[in-house]
Amino acid sequence: MDDLTRQPLDMIEQRQSEKLRGMLELCLRGHPHYRRVWADANINVGQIKTIADLERLPLTHKSDLMAAPDRFRLNLPELPVHERTLWEIIYTTGSTADPTPVYNTTHDYNAYLFQSQRVAAISDIRETDVIANLFPLTPAPMGAFIRSAANAYAAGATIFAALPGARYGALDVRRPLDEAVRLIELHRATILWGIPSFVRRVLLRAIEIGADFRNVRMCAITGEASSPALREDLRHCLRELRATGSTIFDRYGSTELGAFAQCREDGDWHNPTPELQYHEVVDPETGRRLPDGERGALAATHLDRRGTVLIRFIVGDIVSLDRRPCPICGRTSERLVGPVVRTKDLVKVKGMLINPAVLLDTLQSIAGMEEFQVVVRRENNADPLSMDELVVRIAGADQGGLAELVMTKARDAVRVRPRIEFVDAKEIYDVGRQTKAARFVDQRN
Repeated sequence: MDDLTRQPLDMIEQRQSEKLRGMLELCLRGHPHYRRVWADANINVGQIKTIADLERLPLTHKSDLMAAPDRFRLNLPELPVHERTLWEIIYTTGSTADPTPVYNTTHDYNAYLFQSQRVAAISDIRETDVIANLFPLTPAPMGAFIRSAANAYAAGATIFAALPGARYGALDVRRPLDEAVRLIELHRATILWGIPSFVRRVLLRAIEIGADFRNVRMCAITGEASSPALREDLRHCLRELRATGSTIFDRYGSTELGAFAQCREDGDWHNPTPELQYHEVVDPETGRRLPDGERGALAATHLDRRGTVLIRFIVGDIVSLDRRPCPICGRTSERLVGPVVRTKDLVKVKGMLINPAVLLDTLQSIAGMEEFQVVVRRENNADPLSMDELVVRIAGADQGGLAELVMTKARDAVRVRPRIEFVDAKEIYDVGRQTKAARFVDQRN
């Protein structure tokens, strides 16, 4: 099959419009949510002929999906077996205690393998690679862990799972941090695949015990925001371990969409499969599409799905789009341009709306802080009306005016002066029990 990402933009958009018409026809026949919403709004979906016409349809918010996930699943018994057979359910997190299911048919699983082949080509994942899956085995099946195997299958690579994470249930199969280090050394892993904070802990532990990580050439990170400072710290660790390479492949994606890929470190994220998804940047209040280059809410539309299907789905991130050919690799599919700001993560502290990602980025750039955590809480926890308090917790003791430096840089970054606390490292991140450091914690609720 021709690589659509290298075709002229008008050809890509023509294919997307053809796919869109087919997808909307299936939704009209068997999608409980959209059939009701479009009928209530008196929308003639038959008039939606091209991707330019998508703007006539309402936005879909994650709260809609979370409220009734089964109503976003196509129900068409007449489809071929592979298009209606449930292959797997992957869960996505939300603002409630229970995760939200995303249904995938055999057709959808094949589509993810197809997407993963493109991702591998863009990001230089090879059939000779040995991938260490460092994602935790979670109580509900999450995409990051499950899809690691599919990414290896798509590339023809080898993969093993370290099984880190917190204990739950009676059948404990998890392994401690040192076992992850040992398995990477044993299998001569070439790619470390996981959450940035845990990949960092693995590398630091490998340095401490003198592990042989010479075969590692890349860290593929996803699942939490990373900063330039954190990525450079990972590269520094790889160089100290005398690894073969020090590439940091920062994946952008979600359970609902899959992954986007960078063709170079710290670059934009390519949509690897424009025949499967269409993306817009919109005004989240009105649904109006914004011009390329203007920042707004990312909205995604499935063009070839059979399980959970989403049309103009607000992902929850603020980005911009660039549809010009990539100056690095020449691909012509659209690219997501950062910085990625998660709208759900904007927090008001002392009357100021702050972006925690900016604060964390600032703190990660300060030398001498191995572990830190930002906490928002009430000055008097017993009084719900008491003032907010921003606290930066640092592992260890104050050395060389570190507290003053952290306070100043944090205040300059978010215009809120924090209080500094020095605590034991395990109060922030216990590597024996956790795989992911909680860098930002809001204790007010």
